[in-house]
Amino acid sequence: MLNRYGWSDALQQQFQIYATRDLSPARVIIQQRGHYVLATPIGEATAQLSGRFAHEAEPGAYPVAGDWVAATVRQQEASATIHHVLPRHGAFTRKAAGRGQAAQVVAANVDVALLVASLNANLNPRRIERYLATAWESGATPVVVLTKADLCHDGGARKAEIEAIALSVPVHVVSVVSGEGLEALGESFAPGQTAALLGSSGVGKSSLVNALAGVALMATKAIREEDARGRHATTHRQLVLLPNGRLVLDTPGMRELGLWDADAGVATTFTDVEALAAECRFNDCTHGTEPGCAIRAALADGTLAEDRWRSYGKLQRELAHLARKNDPRERAELRKVWIKRTRNYRAQKRQRMEDD
Repeated sequence: MLNRYGWSDALQQQFQIYATRDLSPARVIIQQRGHYVLATPIGEATAQLSGRFAHEAEPGAYPVAGDWVAATVRQQEASATIHHVLPRHGAFTRKAAGRGQAAQVVAANVDVALLVASLNANLNPRRIERYLATAWESGATPVVVLTKADLCHDGGARKAEIEAIALSVPVHVVSVVSGEGLEALGESFAPGQTAALLGSSGVGKSSLVNALAGVALMATKAIREEDARGRHATTHRQLVLLPNGRLVLDTPGMRELGLWDADAGVATTFTDVEALAAECRFNDCTHGTEPGCAIRAALADGTLAEDRWRSYGKLQRELAHLARKNDPRERAELRKVWIKRTRNYRAQKRQRMEDD
């Protein structure tokens, strides 16, 4: 059972510290609002966290789909209690939705990140750049998947547009209706490897799982015709074992993907921009008015697209803002700046009132 879900000698070595404590290795195959289903040596089992683990676990340390855990398994009840999460070899992490500054782990121990976007009016290269940065940071190998090719009359042109910003990352154009591209996509990861499907709602992730499996395993929904936007079909994270031995992790659509500690991922996604910046005459070039700026030269001759440069700058500013929020010293300095600005504003307001 565990071998089919990717158990390995390296994982067995990691598990040795738990082997003498009457715990069994297991993999989280379903995660939904604090409820879990595990693949265990004796089959599937529903699971919950132990009270101690639930109380002591750090943010981001709770089990997610794809995690390997140490659990007490009760065979007769087909139930289990999770006590520990084994070290992850990688995790797809984003800033939690909303105003908070917490990290949210979306999937763990992923080998290949299938970044899914639909070939309809909602195809957005800037969103794909964001997904690429997060995928590279996770340690997984990214693959871009453009779905619903049967509904697009210029699939080749759209693919070329995405290849221009994906650089060396493979881009697959697929259709679950006609079967186009599915065989090549299935060969992008090997039996025993885990591929996570990541993308917005309605891009066809669940339909893709069904097509790769050759059977309807996941519920699907159609996109809204009036604006080509999708609706949530998957409401939980689920690791699916395909008949050919490959593993696919389906995730709910994400309406926003805030970066989290993705400096290296952004640098890898924008290697062309980083290479240009390294050619500037001055090491501290701000790419404004300095002479010998390679970025401005590339923008002028069209070597670097304006929208790609803006996207790079936006992601860099987002990471800098996040770093300030999470660094106590940076927060303190920022607070001083805002206090000074507030005092100046109030002083100016009082002065205007006195003048009137």
